[in-house]
Amino acid sequence: MIKKEIEILKPFVTEERLAKFEKIIAYRTKYATVVLEDIYQPHNASAVLRSCELFGVQDVHIIENDNKYSVNPDVAVGSSKWLTLNKYSESKNNTLQAINSLKQQGYRIVATTPHTNDVELQDFDVTKGKFALVFGSEMPGITDLVMENADEYLKINMYGFTESFNISVSVAIILHELTEKLKKSNVKWQLSEEEQDEIMLNWLKITIKDADGIIKIKKNNEQ
Repeated sequence: MIKKEIEILKPFVTEERLAKFEKIIAYRTKYATVVLEDIYQPHNASAVLRSCELFGVQDVHIIENDNKYSVNPDVAVGSSKWLTLNKYSESKNNTLQAINSLKQQGYRIVATTPHTNDVELQDFDVTKGKFALVFGSEMPGITDLVMENADEYLKINMYGFTESFNISVSVAIILHELTEKLKKSNVKWQLSEEEQDEIMLNWLKITIKDADGIIKIKKNNEQ
């Protein structure tokens, strides 16, 4: 069904656009994912999405406990529409719901924090299985609940007086290092064919005006 809908929509984008989609999707991954816990500053929230998109991390999990996640379009530069955003906002404990859901999907929960000495960024092993990197708000950082339920802890080496990086900077540094490691590894980090098709169809629908209407008309004509 998805492949058929993709074929219906392909003629409605330029060859150059389609080639760009195919090139970009080849570097997308769900092997690594990013989890944002209660991020409330629009500038940081938007910069994080931009980094995820640029480094090929398709899924972003957004936990809304006390703060609603809002995006500054001038900073995000449209990056959010190319990503799969999963929000957790309806439970009494959205953090635990997100963690449990990711663990059920086979992810290692990796708390990013400067306050532990578990694993330094350059030593993090990407080959041990899928991983979900959890980042917290600017001042409080990740909650105790994340710390208690994490499988591993990751820190960036720092050599100055300041205690930590801005969250958007931390995300960019960590994703650059770990996505490069993945590309150099033997890990099957790329999307499955089914995942690629699902995302490709979504991208085409975003790009083409009334894409659903076009699909419906085409299918009706074939009946």
